[in-house]
Amino acid sequence: MAESAVAQLEECLIVANPAAGTVGEELVRDVVARCARHTRVTVVSTTAPGDATEAARQAVSRPSAEGMRVVVAVGGDGTVLEVVDGLMADGAPADRCALLVVPAGTGNSGYRSHWGTRPWQEAVDHALAGPGRALRRLDLARVRELDALVVLGAGAGLTAEVLHSSRGMPQRGKARLQAGLEHAAASYAPYQGRVTVDGTVVHEGGTVLVNIGGGRHRAWQYLVLPHSVLDDGLLDVCVVGEGTDPVEVPALLRDGRHLDRPGTVHRTGRTVVVERTDGRPLCFEHDGELVPYAGTRITLDVLPGALPVLCDPEPAAAEARR
Repeated sequence: MAESAVAQLEECLIVANPAAGTVGEELVRDVVARCARHTRVTVVSTTAPGDATEAARQAVSRPSAEGMRVVVAVGGDGTVLEVVDGLMADGAPADRCALLVVPAGTGNSGYRSHWGTRPWQEAVDHALAGPGRALRRLDLARVRELDALVVLGAGAGLTAEVLHSSRGMPQRGKARLQAGLEHAAASYAPYQGRVTVDGTVVHEGGTVLVNIGGGRHRAWQYLVLPHSVLDDGLLDVCVVGEGTDPVEVPALLRDGRHLDRPGTVHRTGRTVVVERTDGRPLCFEHDGELVPYAGTRITLDVLPGALPVLCDPEPAAAEARR
């Protein structure tokens, strides 16, 4: 995309979540020092759910000068979601207030979707040295039934059950999510479901997982949506049917081979409906958090180009070059 007309940085607001997986005083000091090379810095440390949302809401609501105000989310995918909720509280923000992610959680898939495997220090310098060059307006989604924003992606079935399984795992970080997926897959039974994209039923029957997004990777290492584009105005949808043994899924997801299996469906669209047709509640997550939901159906609508983000224009290509 063409470089934005934003001339200079006005401020970085660093929103750090001490409860996230790898956030500590040393990391926050490093992020502050890195951002301070480029502009003035303010730091907010969250102490309770909702703090990151309120800090971001205040940042976007304050009158801006001629430069760009950047909200730096230091934490995991849940912290990023809270910050985005604040940035979007009064509708899509203008380009003069943008999100920048520093990975410090368990999965950090949001960061990977923006920057690939580039070290965060390089990402921050690249973004803040030329914010107009790094600015993109990325798509979001909204869950109708919950009036909830989705940033990275959403999942039902096995990829949601992972979050149940990983809670008791002794591992930390990405290893815990990997162990949780393998544990869940070993005993998982496909559910009877239906997936509809833009009014057309694309899958009906035994369902291992449904993933919708957004970002190509989940839990950092799983290439769930290999063809997804962050700003094409469409949601990618992948359904793995009962033709695939759940035990095989963790290995298949690592390099996107699940797309080649019988019963797997990949589509793009603007509205996606995921249903459980046996009357039981749908196990559903988005942005790495299980949703307490007793319903059997969820509907996601794309919000095209809703969120200004500083990121690599082609993170997948950048990964391939490293």
